Amino acid sequence: MDFKRKEGRYNRIYDQLKTLLEKPGNNLSKLATVTAVLHHKMEYFFWCGFYLLDDGELIAGPYQGPVACQLLAKNNGVCWAAINEKKTIVVPDVHQFPGHIACDSRSNSEIVVPLKNSKGEIIGVLDVDSKDLNSFDQADAEGLEKILSLLKPDSIALKF
Repeated sequence: MDFKRKEGRYNRIYDQLKTLLEKPGNNLSKLATVTAVLHHKMEYFFWCGFYLLDDGELIAGPYQGPVACQLLAKNNGVCWAAINEKKTIVVPDVHQFPGHIACDSRSNSEIVVPLKNSKGEIIGVLDVDSKDLNSFDQADAEGLEKILSLLKPDSIALKF
């Protein structure tokens, strides 16, 4: 999908999610709503979900797609790189990324966007994988960052 088509689709998804997320609700269910909408509206999203920081560990949160790694090894992989570098990371070929964590061998490219609370602190990441190489670009980074700006969860109930 070219840049302009992606940009237009992200703008429509943003508008849809803005309406859905304005309603009162649990922060965890709002994360689940974001992953469901993205996964079903972006055909090249093979896996889409959140990993959340919990007592210094990065654990799987709401996601859509095949079974995820439940816990990501500290300071390894794209998700931890996005947290440690405090920025969105686009990986055209995950097999070339040092320390990549392969939760599913069918994943070939990835984008990870930090999730911040209302104080601007990183509390997790949105992780998106594609079966294809070079699936993600600046349009994805800008679109996903804009969508995550709708979320400012100060707390997310992770314990049951």
